[in-house]
Amino acid sequence: MLETLNLKKAVDKVTYKRTFGPLQERLRNLQYELQRAEIATVVVFEGVDGAGKGTTISRLVQRLDPRLCRVIPSTAPTKEEAGRHFLWRYEMKIPGDGNMTIFDRSWYGRTLVERLDGGVSDELVRRAFTEIRDFERWLADDGQVIVKFWLHISKKMQKKRLEKLEADSFTAWKVSPEDWKHHKDYEKWINAAEAMLTATDTPYAPWALIAAGDKHSCRIEVFKTLIQRMEEALARRLSDPRAVSRTTVAGAQLKATRDKAAVELSSRARAEAAAAGLPLEEAPAPLRKPRKAAAPKTAAKKGSKPKAKAGKGR
Repeated sequence: MLETLNLKKAVDKVTYKRTFGPLQERLRNLQYELQRAEIATVVVFEGVDGAGKGTTISRLVQRLDPRLCRVIPSTAPTKEEAGRHFLWRYEMKIPGDGNMTIFDRSWYGRTLVERLDGGVSDELVRRAFTEIRDFERWLADDGQVIVKFWLHISKKMQKKRLEKLEADSFTAWKVSPEDWKHHKDYEKWINAAEAMLTATDTPYAPWALIAAGDKHSCRIEVFKTLIQRMEEALARRLSDPRAVSRTTVAGAQLKATRDKAAVELSSRARAEAAAAGLPLEEAPAPLRKPRKAAAPKTAAKKGSKPKAKAGKGR
């Protein structure tokens, strides 16, 4: 799959400035449209080290409402997370209806980092492919948008970027010994990535392969892809608002349908009873509210004089 990418694809600065602003604005508006439609959006970023996942995510959230969006960075599992199924810690971070969650590396770590650095067996990797497909199918069936990006660069470009990051004191922290180890094993990583992409590219959660050698081209492609997928999800929800029964719109429509069905069932039952000569039950008369008992008169205190009535003299 990766060999089909044109890694030399580039966008000039003029075209980038003319195109990128409107894409940011469209994404910002879509965020609110999906909030009103109660659609959750899951965005996954994977790719080789140095491909620009972090900077792309920074641009992605630049104009988004932070109350409706959060970024989950790549971290080692906690002791509690390590003691559970590998998907559990990601399930806990799936967004609620109307929100967006962006994963900077994700559950695919089981098939890449854990496989190549952690020694996870091929059998566990094959099982992970099946479990990931089921997991993503579950999210898609639940009405969520799943957008998966693989950002790709050549080994030569990777070395150039790692060296540039390492030479700058402000970005040197981004480069670790593991990054250089992964660079040395670049071909091994690409082979593992190809197997992962092939096994988990599905109609409900397809991979978007992005040539990330040029940052301008990369950002435009990411924005266009995400916008398209969000618009498609919005169109589906508007055409069938009852698809996710827990949503507000679905609840209102389902209630109207249930009420109509109840009336039709009652009418049919009464008609069948009348045709069979059975007595029809009359609707019970509404209960009347009991009258309030009159408050008992308080006895006058001994020795007290009765109050004179207003308007009368002695």
